[in-house]
Amino acid sequence: MEVSGLSAPTVTVFISSSLNSFRSQKRYSRSLTIAEFKCKLELVVGSPASCMELELYGADDKFYGKLDQEDALLGSYPVDDGCRIHVIDHSGARLGEFEDVSQVKKYTISQEAYDQRQDSVRSFLKRSKLGRFNEEEQAQRKAETTQRLTEEKAQADAIPVGSRCEVRAPGQSPRRGTVMYVGPVSKYSHILSYWASTCEFWATQFTP
Repeated sequence: MEVSGLSAPTVTVFISSSLNSFRSQKRYSRSLTIAEFKCKLELVVGSPASCMELELYGADDKFYGKLDQEDALLGSYPVDDGCRIHVIDHSGARLGEFEDVSQVKKYTISQEAYDQRQDSVRSFLKRSKLGRFNEEEQAQRKAETTQRLTEEKAQADAIPVGSRCEVRAPGQSPRRGTVMYVGPVSKYSHILSYWASTCEFWATQFTP
């Protein structure tokens, strides 16, 4: 069987399925047999070719008919750009079954086993002494952090609680108030910083 007429050798269609809630836009050759076409659809909808029933809809979503002749060419049906081919699955799978990634078995590895691997990113960083595996760099960062905290604490100690202050924030008018707290904020204990002027903005009792 040959494709007659002046139709383009390929056609762009939308693929929908009774197993999925989404549509895919794909391009296929009109010279494919329906059997070959179903095999290509396996990778799109996840249904076995042997369990597929195909329905053809126009660009206006009007039902045209079924693609039920396995040896017929795709181009022998009135398939044009913008049409939709709906795959009805008869394998017994449920709607959304192939979209639920929580059902996919995930690969896990213990920290001990990962440490033994020689082809991992961690192993490369260790061999190259990069990042946290660079002892000299880590020591320098620790020293810089300690110095910064010392300087911040000295600045914070110079702001007594109860003193008047003016708080400035980008895009807002300056506001005057009273300093109510100076020091670290336990909520942000994971951040190595001594809060002074920032906490002043958060914990200031503003007055008109």
